[in-house]
Amino acid sequence: MRALMIGFLVAMTAFAAQAADRFSFASIDGGPISLDDWRGKPVLVVNTASLCGYAGQFDGLQALHERFGPRGVLILAVPSDDFNQELADEAAVKDYCAVNFDLTLPMTEITQVRGRGAHPFFAWVRKETGFVPRWNFNKVLIAPDGTVAATFGSGVRPESPAIAGQIEAMLR
Repeated sequence: MRALMIGFLVAMTAFAAQAADRFSFASIDGGPISLDDWRGKPVLVVNTASLCGYAGQFDGLQALHERFGPRGVLILAVPSDDFNQELADEAAVKDYCAVNFDLTLPMTEITQVRGRGAHPFFAWVRKETGFVPRWNFNKVLIAPDGTVAATFGSGVRPESPAIAGQIEAMLR
């Protein structure tokens, strides 16, 4: 019986380790962005807002995208109006980010990241780690095995060693 329980726990742990791979987001450009497409590579998911004081971090996100994107890493911006600092619609967000930050990294539609209506990815992160975005530009780093490797608050810049260094180490 004990061996059966241990086997069950190992199987459940393996399932949880791959849980991030099962999520997808609606792309701001249309169609889905499936995390399964980046299985085996690091993924950085960031809740963003165009009118936030941290919006300058879009430059850092774009720099990460240019540095790591060719190596198969997903840097994903998730516009959210959970803190009342996002533009009215996806077209305005896309235009604002293109004009002000020359963004080419993937972006989702405007998405809820906290509360009862939170996107399933953010609900999963909360369940797995207790992490809930407390403001815009919170970051979730997913390891190549699909687990949450780390979470970061707004004050941690995307290109910081804490984030970029971890991504680089995961690619070795």
